[in-house]
Amino acid sequence: MKIKQKINSSKLSKFIADSMENKKAANIKIINLKNIKNSVTDYFVLATGNSNTHIDAIAEGIEDDVFYNFHEKPWKKHGNNNAEWVLIDFIDVVAHIFNEKNRDKYNLEGLWGDDNQKI
Repeated sequence: MKIKQKINSSKLSKFIADSMENKKAANIKIINLKNIKNSVTDYFVLATGNSNTHIDAIAEGIEDDVFYNFHEKPWKKHGNNNAEWVLIDFIDVVAHIFNEKNRDKYNLEGLWGDDNQKI
């Protein structure tokens, strides 16, 4: 039997980035939002998929990996109907998986500042 592990938001963001990388996501970035006043989360983890099917697979991989390792389910998940931008909200960490068009259009990296890491 697997024992539930506790994980902080910093480690969870890196774990999610690794999960994205395992599913061959492109342009993975972690944006630290802890120092932004009134931020609703600690981290955004962003990635790009090359098709709707790929975006779906990345999102499912994140949910499966987090649940298997930490027994955590997302609080909310949005966008899985069209798979052009899927958002998975784990409260302290929010994963965003975009197609390239939406990633460029919404430019979350530009909106949330320079404090991000490329994976």
